[in-house]
Amino acid sequence: MDDVYLAFDVGGTSIKSALIKNDFTIIDRNSVKTNRNLNNEIIDYLTDTASRYQHLYHVVGIGVSTAGIVDQTGTIRYAGPTISNYQGTAIKSTLETKTNLPVNVVNDVDAALLGELLAGSAKDTTSAYCIALGTGIGGAFAINGKLYSGAHNNANSIGYTRFQPQTDTYFEQRAATLTLDTELAKLNVSVKDGFNLAKNGRQPYLHIIENWINQIATGIADILLVLDPEVLIIGGAVAQQGNYLLKLLNRALTVYIPADLFQTDLKTSKLANDAQLLGAISSFLK
Repeated sequence: MDDVYLAFDVGGTSIKSALIKNDFTIIDRNSVKTNRNLNNEIIDYLTDTASRYQHLYHVVGIGVSTAGIVDQTGTIRYAGPTISNYQGTAIKSTLETKTNLPVNVVNDVDAALLGELLAGSAKDTTSAYCIALGTGIGGAFAINGKLYSGAHNNANSIGYTRFQPQTDTYFEQRAATLTLDTELAKLNVSVKDGFNLAKNGRQPYLHIIENWINQIATGIADILLVLDPEVLIIGGAVAQQGNYLLKLLNRALTVYIPADLFQTDLKTSKLANDAQLLGAISSFLK
């Protein structure tokens, strides 16, 4: 029986799981809704799922990508309102005790970047930044394949930058995909359909999306000017807009960055939702 790794991706909407082989092949995957985490439902689900797979496959390691800030012990040190009752959850120690397997726990945006470094848009780069656009905005930075998370694991909290006292909002409250979704919903249009209409020059959809792109560009400009990564990867469901999204972003960024200082290559995620799953177990696969 082949060795396999069990990967989880714990998000505010769903918990994804997958069995992955050494060659990155996914041989089984599943997804369930994230409940309100009453009575530690999330950690119970992780341990129950791990136990079930251990009876069916030769699982040799477990990786967990998760929302929230993860401390060095694999415990959730900080969790926003996305997942209730989650802060303080000792994922690593609990899973290791229950399964007798090595367990790696990493923040979900960090995991996405690790996955892209392993087999995606950041492969073979010396420095890479990943910005994940979704309900909120998260960031991750790696140099020579190693994550940089700061002295207190608070680095790359890009969503909380660019605070505006006049509007009482942070960057993510103005630039997250949720914000675009809210604006387009007023016109009874989804984000996907809004982009399709904008590509055909339809107003007011193009104007709304260009304004949203402009908000994103302000935050990305800061990243590029401070860190100058070789590549910056756009993650999240909106990354499916591919070259059209990149064209709008590249154009908007020319307003905020002097031409000679804008040399970073912008890319969209190559692995999509699988990036977090691969990233969660990347320490085992290297």
